[in-house]
Amino acid sequence: MTSVFPTAPLRPSAALVAVAAALALPAAYAVTPFVLQDIRIEGLQRTDPGTVFAALPFRVGDTYNDEKAAAALRSLFATGLFKDVRIEVGGGIATVVVEERPTVATVNFVGLKEFDKEPLLKSLKDAGIGEGLPFDKALIDRAEQEIKRQYLSRSLYGAEVTTTVTPIERNRVNITFTMNEGQAARIKQIHIVGAKAFGERKLLDLFDLTTGGWFTWYSKSDRYSRSKLNADLATLRAYYLDRGYLEFAIDSTQVTISPDKQSITITISITEGQPYTVTGVRLEGNYLGKEDEFASLVQIKPGSAYNGEAVTKTVKRFADQFALYGYAFARVEQRPEIDRQNGRVVVVLTAEPQRRVYVRRIEISGNTRTRDEVIRRELRQLEASWYDGDKIKLSRDRVDRLGYFRDVTVDTNEVAGSPDQVDLSFKVEEKPTGNLQVGAGYSNSEKLSLSGSIKQENIFGSGNYLGVELNTARTYRTLSVSTVDPYFTVDGVSRAIDVYYRTSRPLNSSGTSFDLTTPGFAVRFGVPFSELDTVFVGAGVEQTRIGNSSGIPLAYQNYRVLYGSTSFVVPVTLGWQRDGRDSAIAPTTGRYERVNLEWGAAGDVRYLRSNLQYQEFWPLPLRMTLGVNSEVGIGTGLGGQPFPVFKNFYGGGLGSVRVFDQGSLGAVDPTGAYIGGSRKFNLNTSLYFPVPGTGNDRSLRIFAFADTGNVWREGQQIDLASLRVSAGLGLSWISPVGPLQISYGVPIKAEPNDRIQRFQFQIGTAF
Repeated sequence: MTSVFPTAPLRPSAALVAVAAALALPAAYAVTPFVLQDIRIEGLQRTDPGTVFAALPFRVGDTYNDEKAAAALRSLFATGLFKDVRIEVGGGIATVVVEERPTVATVNFVGLKEFDKEPLLKSLKDAGIGEGLPFDKALIDRAEQEIKRQYLSRSLYGAEVTTTVTPIERNRVNITFTMNEGQAARIKQIHIVGAKAFGERKLLDLFDLTTGGWFTWYSKSDRYSRSKLNADLATLRAYYLDRGYLEFAIDSTQVTISPDKQSITITISITEGQPYTVTGVRLEGNYLGKEDEFASLVQIKPGSAYNGEAVTKTVKRFADQFALYGYAFARVEQRPEIDRQNGRVVVVLTAEPQRRVYVRRIEISGNTRTRDEVIRRELRQLEASWYDGDKIKLSRDRVDRLGYFRDVTVDTNEVAGSPDQVDLSFKVEEKPTGNLQVGAGYSNSEKLSLSGSIKQENIFGSGNYLGVELNTARTYRTLSVSTVDPYFTVDGVSRAIDVYYRTSRPLNSSGTSFDLTTPGFAVRFGVPFSELDTVFVGAGVEQTRIGNSSGIPLAYQNYRVLYGSTSFVVPVTLGWQRDGRDSAIAPTTGRYERVNLEWGAAGDVRYLRSNLQYQEFWPLPLRMTLGVNSEVGIGTGLGGQPFPVFKNFYGGGLGSVRVFDQGSLGAVDPTGAYIGGSRKFNLNTSLYFPVPGTGNDRSLRIFAFADTGNVWREGQQIDLASLRVSAGLGLSWISPVGPLQISYGVPIKAEPNDRIQRFQFQIGTAF
């Protein structure tokens, strides 16, 4: 039997050299071509034989020669599965002898604190290092360098990474990365050299990077990051350009680290130039004969200082306007004509629409959990239709408003060989859509009360909602299950089903209570009438039973005598809502409006119950946000019946007037029970401002609040004197385990018998 190559183990690089050398061997060492009668494989432990056969360029019955042997070796080494490969021939048989690379059994980390383990494991697996993959020492070296680079991005300049490879049975290895992270280098000084028009302190307040402060342990804003510095430099440049300094320039940026790698000094040298005033705006180029239409989109104001943001907005508006007519690649450029002697500038906007295109294909990527159809049904730009910038933006916004993704981006790609076609690529980044929420309140009367809920907004990636809510408060206990199908019909009509069992125990002033149980079922349909407006219609059945304990209030006792202890009702609901907030967790701008009507259409009781809510948020200077929430509830009896007492509104506590106990506002029964009322009003005002030392981070904010409101019984006069008022401070934190709010307040206007709950908190977590 003849061995084509030496039998000593070779590294891949050495084997390739051997291949090249073999090709250059004299004819005396060449294998005489012959017809293959059989092919055999030796040395396999885990690799499937089919993988080897698929890589071979010859089959039984083919003529075997040196060229095919060399090609076979190159192909087998290219799989990355083998440490050594050789081919032995004799008697018409080619025997492929392989030595497999070890496979990785486990990847472990020791001393890892700065990063989460799972994302790091994923990134290493993407680089070729993971459980079940072939072991390659060269990849290990690159992995160490990548991990060190990640530490450098976190200002951990002294971090060290040591890799230990431990062989185990069955030709496998365990890989352990041992980290010595050390201490992070902190920014000790930031200087801006050349600033004259504005004070250095004022300019540094624009930066996300800061020197040490009270809360930098949380924000980590005193850790140097090149990407953060670049973002701050862009903010600095924009600040000057927005104030007329058209020729502002950043001359240099020096980052100096101390010898012990523990402190960093940043020095930024700038040239301000002179401020310029805009004297005119001129349009040049091809505007499709719609110059007046484009001129109305100009945000630049002649007579005022040059404003870079206004110029950028104008250019973007022009590009978006061209996109409405199908010109996806329109070029819009601004060219300033500068008069330095007089400090004046004329802004010239030049446009070239290029060509009109239509969308050939829409591709979706990144949705590892959410089904494609859940995303596609939100799209308003269709395939094989003219490119429409408004519809593409609307599609992106609708996908983003689903709340299933951290980020949604849209890229426009040209189609090779088809200048009138483009492909759209929607890229999404999944986020946890489950929510486990726990709330608590503490007062002298109830001590500690708890509430909780489990919700999944995208169950099994279908876009459907499933929620279970449990409240264990002494005065109000609830168990409810809800599900929502947002696309019950292909036209976008939603369907919601609620099954619930509620037990209310309104408190007496003496602390005794009684039972009021309400099992029920309801179904509701949401019909979209526009991109922002949805109308809801629904119906249900529920039964309310008034207990007969000794603590029963007189109002409930009288109602039970007149209408019985059990009341059956078929409520019909009609509602409308519009949500224009920029965020449901930490909104900074936008408006939310909601109207809901409930009509007792059949059964033992007749009533009409309405609820109106309005929210709005305004961004303020110094990164502050003002938020206002108002809610009005009105109920009345129909058919000569009074408004059913068990449908009363309640006030006080979270979501109403803070500082006052949950459900304690409103009418007080002669027995001392708090039984709410048929009319309700509350107004909540909150001023959010960043925590000092956290820069522009909005995940941690302090807020001051002022609440007012009350609840009135049917026939009771509503006057301002009866309003309750509270105020206080709180902390809002989007923590690693979910949104957290802590508030502490005092009553500003209260009655002697009011129940006070000064401290409240609520926390949620995603899964």
